[in-house]
Amino acid sequence: QVQLVESGGGSVQAGGSLRLSCAASGYAQSNYCMAWFRQAPGKEREGVATLVSDGTTAYADSVKGRFTISKDNAKNTLYLQMNSLKPEDTAMYYCAAAPLGQGLCPLWAPSTVGYWGQGTQVTVSS
Repeated sequence: QVQLVESGGGSVQAGGSLRLSCAASGYAQSNYCMAWFRQAPGKEREGVATLVSDGTTAYADSVKGRFTISKDNAKNTLYLQMNSLKPEDTAMYYCAAAPLGQGLCPLWAPSTVGYWGQGTQVTVSS
């Protein structure tokens, strides 16, 4: 059974940094593409950063240059390093995964996600 468990959220002031982690179990990360999404109150869930198995990455324009997605296959863990945080980054952040080879990757649309974590809250104050 695939499980994704996020951690690392919290409250920071604008300009601060956080690193989110997503511990995956039940499958090998090398066979899946993974991504981070976020959802702010009253807004739709949106893709933040996506990672394909060959190391290709892509970012939403709003976080480009500030956020970095990476993974450690040995630990089966996905990361999101968030620097220069802004109040508009405040949201619940979700780890997501989908199997390769089914036309779902790279993950950008929430409708294509096969597995979600429970989310971790990030709050940035001005």
